Amino acid sequence: MKKAGARGGAGVGGAGHSMKRTARAVDAHLTRNLAGSPDELYRAARHLIIHGGKRLRPYMVIKSCQILGGSAADARRAASAVEMVHNFTLLHDDIMDNDDVRHGVPTVHKRFGVPVAILAGDILFSKAYQTLAGRGGRRGAGPDDPKRERQTHELVSRLATACVDVCEGQMLDIKMAEAKRLPSQKEYITMIGKKTAALFDVSCAMGAICAGAGASDVKNLSRFGRSLGIAFQITDDLIGVTGDASVTKKPVGNDIREGKKSLPILMAIKASSGTKHRRTISSALGNPRASRSMLDSAVESVRELGVEERARKMAMQHAEKARGSLASYPNRRARREIEALLDFVVKRSV
Repeated sequence: MKKAGARGGAGVGGAGHSMKRTARAVDAHLTRNLAGSPDELYRAARHLIIHGGKRLRPYMVIKSCQILGGSAADARRAASAVEMVHNFTLLHDDIMDNDDVRHGVPTVHKRFGVPVAILAGDILFSKAYQTLAGRGGRRGAGPDDPKRERQTHELVSRLATACVDVCEGQMLDIKMAEAKRLPSQKEYITMIGKKTAALFDVSCAMGAICAGAGASDVKNLSRFGRSLGIAFQITDDLIGVTGDASVTKKPVGNDIREGKKSLPILMAIKASSGTKHRRTISSALGNPRASRSMLDSAVESVRELGVEERARKMAMQHAEKARGSLASYPNRRARREIEALLDFVVKRSV
């Protein structure tokens, strides 16, 4: 779940300005909804949001809605709710991993303490559902409008199911790190399909629902999001192992020390059989006492084994699967903008 880098659409081609506009609108909505007393609780809840993030998930909500004829206003409450849930997962993930830095600033539990950080995550999770249940939605729909009530029920149900998947996926990730055996690539894909892709999936599905789409369109957009999410996490795991710390603003090699069984690490272990790199990687993998030099050597071994090219190729395969889910829709601006994310997630370095 580790996402580093600056907010905005840098590297997203023609969708960059659109992403920035979406981020500004969603941030304004989030700021209004994440204010209250006690002030420290809400400052902690806003901490990661105000210091970065790409806003990919709310962007997918809004673009999925627009592809099917809806507007950004139709999807704004759903977009904000998804971003709150996403930040809830980041905050708790940082506590579990005991990470010190995200977006180039201290993590919430380092800045405010663990008890406040846990409560901040809880308020983000609760506010997400409060936002979905609040006023808003499609133009002309009043708070007691039956159509809007049905839509809200479906949005809440979809998001709740995705949250269950995220928790299950995170637990699978923990168990994989603890296990002595190496998981298969299929097990890895199942894990990230829950841990990460579930929120991408539900973002696109919720956008379609906000447009008043039928089951077929919701399914198509849902498939797009899931495939995109898998491509995203494969790339994210690659960056977590071999990324440039000066760009990612996170120490390189943490995933190796924590014993993460991510795809790049699985590929590296398999490729290192019978080579000098096997011992270098094995001595650092899952070793909480691994020195900086041990981690650097392990990272260099992963690079020398040519893992990056193979991992990005697999990410591209999932990206192309996502592209196919949109093939039946007119090649209009919203479709082009959301498709631009595919190249971005595979080629990104942050």
